[in-house]
Parts: sequence; C-alpha cells; structure tokens
Amino acid sequence: MQNTLFDKIFRDSDGNIVIAQMPNLPIIVWITASLLKLVFTTGEINTGLDVLAFGSLFTWAWLELFQGVNYFRRALGLGVLIGVMVSRTVGIDVLGFSL
Repeated sequence: MQNTLFDKIFRDSDGNIVIAQMPNLPIIVWITASLLKLVFTTGEINTGLDVLAFGSLFTWAWLELFQGVNYFRRALGLGVLIGVMVSRTVGIDVLGFSL
C-alpha cells in the first residue's frame, strides 16, 4: 500500500479508513451528563454534571490528540480540546452543552 497524504490522514495502522468510531467511555459520560443537565437545570447537581461533562470531553479530546488512530482523529481531538478551553474561557454554553 502506498503511503500517500490521504492514507496518513484517514487510514489507521491496519489500512482501514477511520473517520468515526464507536463511542468510548469519556464520550458516553459526556453525552449522559450533558443530557442530564437538561433535566437538572439549576443547583448543585447541575454544577456537578457540568464539571463531569467538561472533564469527560476534555479527557476524550486529550486521548484523541495523543492516541488517535490517524491524523484526522488527532486533529479532531485538537479542535475539540481548543473548543473546550475557549468555551470555558469565554463562557459559552450552548443549550446546556459545554463545548
């Protein structure tokens, strides 16, 4: 197999094109905590869910950045990591989902 730019960006070590994968634990926790934030809109539970959602999305982005299967997944991790940090710095909260 040739080692083209397309291959480096989108293929994993087995030669499969990987753009999306099954959700791993940090993404499942982020989705669950974010959905629960829509139910518990105020109080300490909402604050705890917000921290949990932020931490799990940050963890997912960090893992993708350093352990992603291809350059696309690593770039995705970097983009989400930057987005998470900017959202916390600027204070953006879209529909209860901390990006």
